[in-house]
Amino acid sequence: MIRIAVLASGSGTNLQAMLDAVDAGLLRHGTVVLVVSDKHDAPALRRAKQKGITAVALDKKQLKTARFESELLDLLSAYRIDLVVLAGFLTILGGNVVRQYPERILNIHPSLIPSFCGKGYYGRRVHEAALARGVKLSGATVHIVSDEADAGPILAQRALQVLDGDTPESLGKRILETIEWKLLPETVEHYCQLLEHEMNLNTALQAQRYPGRGIVCGLNDEGKSIVAYFITARSEHSKNRRLVAESGTVRTEAIDERLVKDPSLIIYRAMDTYEKQLVVSNGDQSDTILAYLAEGKRMEEALESRTYEPDAPNYTSRISGLVDLSGGGAYTLSILRRKKGECERALFPYPQPRRGEGHLIHTYEGEKDPLAPFAGKPKQVVLKGSGAEIANQIWENLDESYRVALCVRETNLSVGSFELFLINAEKGR
Repeated sequence: MIRIAVLASGSGTNLQAMLDAVDAGLLRHGTVVLVVSDKHDAPALRRAKQKGITAVALDKKQLKTARFESELLDLLSAYRIDLVVLAGFLTILGGNVVRQYPERILNIHPSLIPSFCGKGYYGRRVHEAALARGVKLSGATVHIVSDEADAGPILAQRALQVLDGDTPESLGKRILETIEWKLLPETVEHYCQLLEHEMNLNTALQAQRYPGRGIVCGLNDEGKSIVAYFITARSEHSKNRRLVAESGTVRTEAIDERLVKDPSLIIYRAMDTYEKQLVVSNGDQSDTILAYLAEGKRMEEALESRTYEPDAPNYTSRISGLVDLSGGGAYTLSILRRKKGECERALFPYPQPRRGEGHLIHTYEGEKDPLAPFAGKPKQVVLKGSGAEIANQIWENLDESYRVALCVRETNLSVGSFELFLINAEKGR
């Protein structure tokens, strides 16, 4: 289920249309969990409260832009929002907010974009401009929000005829009631279905024929911590390994020692713990992280001393994960990747994981030559089933010609017990 935040400045009739669609079973793949307004007296807030939905006012005039956007992002993060819907929201979101939710913010605009849109075109002004131009058709558009106002990709449009004698009020009312109240819930439902498909673990794995090494962290639908590490490889040197486990430590080992040319990049601890913290990685940076943890330091401090792998021309990214096994299974993923000749050190914390959800990160993006590093943020994926079932799911969706080894650790956070599930291509299941 996609978690939706609706942002509204006024009466909230488009919000109400979405809530009614939920009640009618027309919006089945998304649920509104948060409503935010830039005005403390917006009726939209009352509509939300009447439905038992958290409603928050962030007064733009009082907070000013920087603090407004900071507090908005904090709210969206705290409520684990997947999709933001702007429903009559008059504040233009800055690039920082849009970049935090790429292709995850939708807006409805009361015209047929690209007509009568952009900065300054809102509410009555849109319909005044349309009538002044003498258009015969008008309508509404749902689009993805980009850095430029009303310029993002169009998802849906619907038109109606402009009548003789129409005023800005009559035209706006007819567009709102006959188009917007239907078009917005329908488009949001379709988009939620698309997001759920993209968040499917099978889809995410199949999208990359050669992902290199990969990590998945999260909670399954039973609330157990799931940590997966998989290896895919193309060269015989990289394929000459398997995963083995001993007392909870998972490491790689050579299948045939005679074929090992340089063990530094293929032999390492892939998964191990220090006290109640689990480290998973695709290289010997796991040793560095564990050593720093033992000194009371943080993972990001450990990674400051490391860089991407020196295997020119690919310069394989180093990916790592740190999971807190003492409470709710919070985790942080990281990547050290080459960007414009420098090492980009990116951290992605997930302090409030929720059941049935995880994140996937891997070393490569596509099969270019040389191989390109993983781009952007970790991919949100759905985690359903036991550790064994998730292990099988991952294995079956890795390309058979490349897959080498896989380990999934399932931890019962309430009691601290765990199970390991290993699959190695070298000897089958």
